[in-house]
This record gives sequence, C-alpha cells and structure tokens, in this order.
Amino acid sequence: MSSTITRRTLLAATAAATLLTAGFAQAQDKIRLRMSTVATETDQRTVALKEVFGPGVADFASYEPHYNGTLFKQATELEAISRGNLEMAITSAQEVATFFPEFSVFTAGYLHRDAAHQVAVFNSPLMQPFKDKIESEMGVKLLTVMYLGRRHVNLRTEQEVKTPADLAGVKLRMPGTDAWQFLGNALGASAVPVAFGEIYTALQSGAIDGQDNPLPTVRDSKFYEVTKQIVLTSHLVDLNYLALSKKVWDAMTPEQQAATQKAADAAAEAARTKQLKLEDELVAFMKEKGLKVYEPDINAFRTHVQAAYLKSDYAKAWPEGIVDAINAAGK
Repeated sequence: MSSTITRRTLLAATAAATLLTAGFAQAQDKIRLRMSTVATETDQRTVALKEVFGPGVADFASYEPHYNGTLFKQATELEAISRGNLEMAITSAQEVATFFPEFSVFTAGYLHRDAAHQVAVFNSPLMQPFKDKIESEMGVKLLTVMYLGRRHVNLRTEQEVKTPADLAGVKLRMPGTDAWQFLGNALGASAVPVAFGEIYTALQSGAIDGQDNPLPTVRDSKFYEVTKQIVLTSHLVDLNYLALSKKVWDAMTPEQQAATQKAADAAAEAARTKQLKLEDELVAFMKEKGLKVYEPDINAFRTHVQAAYLKSDYAKAWPEGIVDAINAAGK
C-alpha cells in the first residue's frame, strides 16, 4: 500500500511539475509589448489601451505600458522602435513628419473635419502609401489613429467672430514653433508665441487677446476665468497614432495580427468616445461659467486656412491632390 501511494504521489507530482513547466514556458513565449508615451496614466488614450488593448492581446502578448516619458523621452520613441529597442508608442503626425515631411499634411489646419473623418482618412486607400513608407524605411507600423481633441479659439475680447476677417489684429497665443505660428496667422489672427505656463497671466493682463486649445485644457488651466468667449473653430482636430514595431508584427501569426489590430481599433474607439463625450459636456460647463460659446462660419475658416497652407512651403512635400482626396474621404 505504501509503495502504491508513493508511486501515485510521484506520478501526480510529476504531472503537476510538467503542467507548471508548460505554463511557465507558455508565459515566457508571450510577445513582450512595451509601450512608451509621455501621456499620463489617467489619459483617455492610455486608459483605453490598458483596459481594452491589453486584455485583447493577453492570450499571446504581455502589454507593458510606461507613462510620463519614463521609458523614452518624447520624440525619441520612433527611433527606438526602428532600432529594435521598443515595441510600441503613441506618436504624433508632427513627430512622424520630422522623418517624412509629407506627413506634415496631417498637421495642417482644417484637414480633418471631425473624429469620424480622422478614422475615415486613416483607413482609406490614400493613407496606404504613407503607411507603407514608414514601414519600409523605418520599420514602424501605424496600427490605428487616436483622437486627441478639437482646438478652438478662446478670447478675452467680446467681438463676435464669424470669419477669419473678424480675427484681424487679434493677438492669438499659439505654441512657439514655426508650424504653430503659421496656423495662428492662417486663421486670420496675429500669432504670438507665449509659453504655456504664462498664458493665464498674459490673458489676465491683456498681453494677448486669446489662446487656442481643446476645451478640457481650457477647463483644467482655468482659462475660462480670464476669457469671455469660445469660438468653436475646430481648426485642428488633433490626433496621435498607435505605432508598433514592424518586426514584432511580422513575427506574429495571422491570427495574432488580426487580434492585435482588432484590439488597437477597439481601444482607439473607446478613448475617442470618452473624449468626445467630455468635450460635449464642457460646452455646457463653459456656458455655466458665463462664457459665450458659438460656432462661426466653419467653411469660411476652412477655405481660408487651407488656401494659406497650399501656398506655403509645407505643401511642397505633399503628394499632388492629397488635400482634395482627404477632403473627399468619408463622404
């Protein structure tokens, strides 16, 4: 009896050890997906990636997010992916354009009409040559497009703004780079570079007449305390891309690739839905704070701004007819 029990115990122990070893090997075989971003852990995009993308690939991959630029600094992630030192990142069209100037078209004012148009453009055939180039020359695959928000004109003055002509002489704070200053001037205003941390005081003192940012930023930075109106220009429907190492992608099975793409799109949609809801809620918030909130003649602004871009040096790097193709996407 004793001998029988010992054999059974040994067999059971051996079987358990085999299962444990197999489980460990399976865990070790999982694809490691380290994601680098300068966004915070509570950002709508990063929350969706953690809650939707991670579980969506959990059967075959280990999703490891790193926030606040702790793994790689902003604007270094694409090179890290290209060198094989990183698997994933949230990147911008502005960052991609530093390597491929034709991507600057996706940073232009009034290129995207709204969040849905962003998705239509990203998934349309016109985007394929852009995707192919960054894949073949840099080893980076753009999985999906992520919505950042609509930037609007926020003014301390009271004059109603309906067209670009109504912004003539308005000192509009824009970020300090040439591309941002160009956009501010293209809107019809006089763009002024002011550090973000100085905007509130500059508005309060009258050093500037206004600033541009998405509504969540207007709320979080309390610009509504020193302004009187928000003109819903939506002059830039800002975006990010979810980037993945092409080498990692190519090493996946077709089933794993399909699951990864599905999880990426689902995460982007979840984040987009939450951000749009927040923006809609903040219109009421701004009105409660006493600000006038209204939409100008968007077609007049779009026509004026796009004409300025098409005459600029930026457009020289754009494929012929690309703006018309983008305007037609999703219609």
